Amino acid sequence: MRYAVNCSILLTDLPLLERPAAARAAGFDAVEFWWPFSTSVPADGEVDAFVRAIDDAGVRLIGLNFAAGDMPAGDRGLMSWPGRSAELRDNIAVVADIGRRLGCRSFNALYGNRVDGATAGQQDDLAAEHLALAASTVTGTVLLEPVSGAGRYPLKTAADAVAVIERVAGDSGGTNIRLLADLYHLSVNGDDVDAAISAYADRIGHVQIADAPGRGEPGTGDLPLDRWLAALERTGYRGWTGLEYRAIGGDPFAWLPRDRRSVTTSTR
Repeated sequence: MRYAVNCSILLTDLPLLERPAAARAAGFDAVEFWWPFSTSVPADGEVDAFVRAIDDAGVRLIGLNFAAGDMPAGDRGLMSWPGRSAELRDNIAVVADIGRRLGCRSFNALYGNRVDGATAGQQDDLAAEHLALAASTVTGTVLLEPVSGAGRYPLKTAADAVAVIERVAGDSGGTNIRLLADLYHLSVNGDDVDAAISAYADRIGHVQIADAPGRGEPGTGDLPLDRWLAALERTGYRGWTGLEYRAIGGDPFAWLPRDRRSVTTSTR
């Protein structure tokens, strides 16, 4: 497995732009981020500073979210949110530009909560349109993720996300939309993770992990993460695994030997 540090949930004792270098100092050569700006369309100088922080740290950006709204307030994406289409379309262009500048090829499109004033069908139609636009704009893969802990977020299981992916592919002919299999979210939502890996191995574009209960680092809960990761490898998955957990212990990476953190130093 190739591991990448999610710098939006880990190393949060540091300013955001210092976290890529901290990940590198901890032995990793890849990072991922949720949307790292306070607005959907940041100033050019903010984008330049973010790009420079990644470059200067000597790490790869392997995953980036599209803008998702106010996450601390409970927002979970703009793809299906009527009234914010223009904002999202502008954001898609910014995300695509950052991807080109940094060589990032995976982009997480949080679907969005159900909102008042629109039917589920209207939101699903809008999401399909926006996902197709995102897929045709970025260079790489758009990821769709089931999420836990958000009651109005409609994608709970791998099957939920795959149904949307199949719809968008059928409507637009696009093939670069894939499942983000966050093993923590799937498990907490009650999905059968073993069955999902078996059924959708060819749909998985990215993997993220955390343990449960608690969403801490592997070993702090009781999820069979090693078994699931081994199953993914047997299916032929060779992508990245994002470390998207909250640090519970003193060293959030103590569970992972240093020689397994970097692709260049891995003894696999």
